[in-house]
Amino acid sequence: METTHTGIVYIVGAGPGNKKLITVKGVECLQQADIVIYDLLLNDALLEHCPAHTEKIRAPDPRIRANRQAELNQLLVQHAKAGKVVVRLKGGDPYVFGRGGEEAMTLTQAGIPFEIVPGVTSGIAAAAYAGIPVTHRDYASSVAFVTGHSAALHPDSNINWEQLATAVDTLVVYMGVAHLREIMERLITHGRDPQTSVSLVRVGTTPQQFVIQGTLSDIVEKVEAVQLKSPAIIVIGEVNRLREELRWFDNNPLFGKRILVTRARAQASEFAGLLEANGAEVIQFPTIEIRPLEIESTEIPSPDQYDWIIFTSVNAVEIYYEQLRKKRQDTRVFGGCSVCAVGPKTVEALNSIGIYPDFVPSHASGKVVATEIENIQEKKILLPRAKIAIADLPTILRERGAHVDDIPIYDTVKVESKCSNTIQKDLLDGRIDFVTFTSSSTVTNFLEMFPSYAAKDLLAKVRVAVIGPTTEATATEHSVRVDIVAKQATIESLVEAIIVECSNLSE
Repeated sequence: METTHTGIVYIVGAGPGNKKLITVKGVECLQQADIVIYDLLLNDALLEHCPAHTEKIRAPDPRIRANRQAELNQLLVQHAKAGKVVVRLKGGDPYVFGRGGEEAMTLTQAGIPFEIVPGVTSGIAAAAYAGIPVTHRDYASSVAFVTGHSAALHPDSNINWEQLATAVDTLVVYMGVAHLREIMERLITHGRDPQTSVSLVRVGTTPQQFVIQGTLSDIVEKVEAVQLKSPAIIVIGEVNRLREELRWFDNNPLFGKRILVTRARAQASEFAGLLEANGAEVIQFPTIEIRPLEIESTEIPSPDQYDWIIFTSVNAVEIYYEQLRKKRQDTRVFGGCSVCAVGPKTVEALNSIGIYPDFVPSHASGKVVATEIENIQEKKILLPRAKIAIADLPTILRERGAHVDDIPIYDTVKVESKCSNTIQKDLLDGRIDFVTFTSSSTVTNFLEMFPSYAAKDLLAKVRVAVIGPTTEATATEHSVRVDIVAKQATIESLVEAIIVECSNLSE
């Protein structure tokens, strides 16, 4: 049966490239989308906001499809008339050199409801991330945005370069890299001082951001010397002189570093966020997936049967407690049992359900836990943990006279990746700066994904960072050279260690 109601189209500005610069309204639109039609240069991470049923359509490439806009317009009308919620996801702002107005006109003519969701335009955002305010009371009280596309330079163009050259303090040119020489010449010819400061900001707001500065008279030669390519915005005006004082983004300690994160995707977001906050480009390459084992709730022992329960990870806390809830039990069953938590994150996970551990070992290793915990002779200990966890912890506890029930409640399963070939090439070419391992299973699974190369050859051109001594030992066993070991077994400590290593390398 055909849908009888018309859908709606949201024309959404995705921002300049940094995935966090999309608006809250833009994210809300993606979360309810049936269809997303997205531009070629967008950050694909934005599509993760979409529900599972969303159909994702990459817009035709304007470089090879002359009738691209007509095709796009037809897609919008077609899917909206089928009753779909359609999101047209565009870089920057839809109404700033984004052809959003043309698409809105098409929808109006077709009688289709639409909304415009403004985005942060690159002319403002890229300049800001380069440390350049487009206006400043002491330098610029006016700003103009202009296209540098070839059509803007034709004699019959409606852009009045003669007046524009000196009419505003700051001039921001979009899509002008290919015609940089002609633009500079026009501005000088029409009265702009040849010594006026100029900046080009390539892929602004991203870890690949590159800034080159000069003047109207010499910027062309500087750009040609480094072979800078689009996309880039051009900022013309004295505000460029503020960059050295106001630059902040490309001063971050990990700026421009490409860091591979191998932990499970569900757990990687906080780690990736910390790395990105320090300027890194994070490559998500999960090698494991955490899967709770299929266990009958009646087979999960309650803590009130034990003297101690030891939690060695956040996963253990969350999965074990979920099993208790299935039995309609809560934290009251912990009342007569002492609780040990390994690592600050595990402590936090327990705190979140109202449990405050009785004992936290000094280091997150099985040997340390087993030797530091006191008064366990003849005590009953429950150890709910991963199926593949190493045996040193229960072994030493038993040697000390404890009765240990080592219960596997989850497994770490190897993940198959479609981008292994790309990652392999980047590793061998030295295009990845750091590879991070946060557990022994991430090490072993990672190496199994590249069977054609020995570890020492695969990782010869990158630095390896691990979260603690257990992971280090596993890496060493597999002939992996470990360059960085976190002082504490936390992602915060691992990030700090990577920052210190980068600082040492730059000295």
